[in-house]
Amino acid sequence: MGRRGEVFDNPVTGEYVVVLSDPDEQAEGVLVAQLRVRPGGRVASAHFHPRIRERFHVIDGEVGFLLGGEKRKLGAGESAEVPPGMVHDWWHEGDGDALVVVEVDPGGRFKEMVGTMFGLARDGKVDDQGLPRPLQLAVTASAYRDVMIVASPPPWIQRLIFGVLSPIGRMRGLRPKYEEYLHSETVVEPDSRALALLDEGGRLKAGAALGA
Repeated sequence: MGRRGEVFDNPVTGEYVVVLSDPDEQAEGVLVAQLRVRPGGRVASAHFHPRIRERFHVIDGEVGFLLGGEKRKLGAGESAEVPPGMVHDWWHEGDGDALVVVEVDPGGRFKEMVGTMFGLARDGKVDDQGLPRPLQLAVTASAYRDVMIVASPPPWIQRLIFGVLSPIGRMRGLRPKYEEYLHSETVVEPDSRALALLDEGGRLKAGAALGA
């Protein structure tokens, strides 16, 4: 796995991601990452993935989840699976950092979108939640509707708003993704406990996904 260990961080949401399996290299196009979340950290917004299945396995700390309207708190050794189309949200709970292994299937376009969002955050081009400014959000969200849709406002309203704003953003030179954000010169050794959860193909082991 040539990109294993590359680091992508988001200073606004408190996410620090280390690549374990890159979708461009993994045989099934799956992204697996080691996610460290500091106290107060959370994903930018409740959302759903039209075609993506996510799996989470907590190694350390506690993470709160909203899964299809039901709240859960997961601790070390516990897991959750999010099927396509399920609205979900997550946030840090408890004291100290949380360490989670996340599998995204398929992961190629997800990697592009999230890499762009994280890069914009590092460059100070997002709001307090970690969402890009309106024109950039419209351009990126319109291009990646197959990857992720935020839960609010309703999707049909988003389509109307983004349908107006996205062409304006593109005319001003904004792009859905930025190649400079999709690679990292910072490389670290992944946590051995995270690597132990992977099978020979670089996916999260079935037992780990079930919380075993």
